[in-house]
Amino acid sequence: MASGTSAALKFDRPELQPQDSISVVIPAYNEADSLEPLYDELIRVLTETGLPFDIIFVDDGSYDDTHLVLKQIRERDSRVKELRMRRNFGKAAALSEGFKEAKGSVIFTMDADLQDDPSEIPNFLAKLNEGYDLVSGWKFHRLDPIGKTLPSKLFNKVAAMTTGVRLHDFNCGFKVYRREVLEHVSVYGELHRYIPALAFGNGFMVGEIKVNHRPRKFGKSKYGIARFTRGFLDLLTVLFITRYTKKPLHLFGSLGLMLLSAGFLINAYLAVIWLMGESIGRRPLLILGVLLMILGIQSISTGLLGEMIVHVQRKDDTCVASNTERNGQME
Repeated sequence: MASGTSAALKFDRPELQPQDSISVVIPAYNEADSLEPLYDELIRVLTETGLPFDIIFVDDGSYDDTHLVLKQIRERDSRVKELRMRRNFGKAAALSEGFKEAKGSVIFTMDADLQDDPSEIPNFLAKLNEGYDLVSGWKFHRLDPIGKTLPSKLFNKVAAMTTGVRLHDFNCGFKVYRREVLEHVSVYGELHRYIPALAFGNGFMVGEIKVNHRPRKFGKSKYGIARFTRGFLDLLTVLFITRYTKKPLHLFGSLGLMLLSAGFLINAYLAVIWLMGESIGRRPLLILGVLLMILGIQSISTGLLGEMIVHVQRKDDTCVASNTERNGQME
């Protein structure tokens, strides 16, 4: 379980009230056979919560009968909405569109393949009532082939260590959010798996519960090894925007100092042996030492430029805030 607080954003975290409502956002890509059973399970569980709800299916460019099945469900139940993407834009884009349509104060996300068990929804709500803003699922007994689970375990360990969010399963799509989280976190590219890290970076409380994971009944998995490659690249993006957006010199300066120090040590060694009479003009090590020092200086310069941009932006924001306050007083 992971949790975090920040002085930047502070929200009251009251228990859910009868006037609260639930939105469930479900991206679907070629999942026609799974949609009717999933809908039936969701209706039963959501009705038992006693809260108003709606279900938003996002057809992410499916080329099977997904759209037709959703159309039939929507025609007989007004609580069901369908968003249809022009082509397959990916899960993050589908979730982003679903979030725009969601009206609930509590928003669930889950996959459409029936591997996420809707009966876990009350457990998510109970955990949310403990004071969390986001609760992520942990597929404790994961029913996937070993070729999928082993890389995922490695990925989750690296992500937990680098982001500071101690989740066991970043890739689990079964999550619940308070609306405030999604108002402060933008999802694009492949960043949907890192919403907990982005939320944590914005000062929200993040928790985790174990969830039942079911075997896939219909269709086939949409994920391959390329997902993990993109996942690690996106991890770099998350680290930068959560830790270094306001202090770029800490990142580029640290890297620059390491490169500059390595280059200096190499060149110092070469200077000593040159003074001892040994020729160094044709040694590749000399080129490496000079290159490292140049790269170090460039990295530090990039960090300083970033700091200048941040400083100017802060001054502009302060001026806008001051003018707004002054205009308000004049009125």
